[in-house]
Amino acid sequence: MIIIGNKIGMTRLFLNDGMSIPITILKIYNNFITYIKNNSLQITVESNIKIKKINKSIIGHYKASNISPGIGLWEYKLKLCENISDFKIGQKLSIDNLINVDKVNITGISKGKGFSGVIKRWNFKMQDASHGNSLSHRAPGSIGQNQSPGRVFKGKKMAGHHGNYKKTIKNLKIMYIDSYKNIVAIKGSIPGSNNKNVIINFKLNG
Repeated sequence: MIIIGNKIGMTRLFLNDGMSIPITILKIYNNFITYIKNNSLQITVESNIKIKKINKSIIGHYKASNISPGIGLWEYKLKLCENISDFKIGQKLSIDNLINVDKVNITGISKGKGFSGVIKRWNFKMQDASHGNSLSHRAPGSIGQNQSPGRVFKGKKMAGHHGNYKKTIKNLKIMYIDSYKNIVAIKGSIPGSNNKNVIINFKLNG
């Protein structure tokens, strides 16, 4: 099952033995099922503010589900162990669904780094800083082949756009849950900038 959360930021948690571990704080707003397809669910997140620039077709879509317009729509394909009859349109998914859940998979859009060279993008090694090297300290080096095939293969690791892609980190441990403040603390870091939505994938209780 999935639930949509909002990344607040990172901090650290101090343990009884004096050690500290990095954690990421997620804010969980109420999620609602807006539509049920053959083997998938469509989910939205409640909004406390009035959403601007929403067209009539989207308004009608929410009205048919008897749900107020939310922030975005996400679709989730059910797993083999999940029964579609256990869900219904308008059903609320909240932070309470994460209680007794130990580990989760989190998907988000990584931070965009713009156009980056091969050292930053692919962790290439730098060339010599001296010994006759001139203007080629961070260059990728030779990229071509011999006379046969006489071309550069597709997928060659080169400079280009870095970041801003969908990324999933699996088996992240939940450190604690604050149901009163709707906050979840996840061990380690997760993809995405602060105040961005992430998808929390977990196994239903029972």
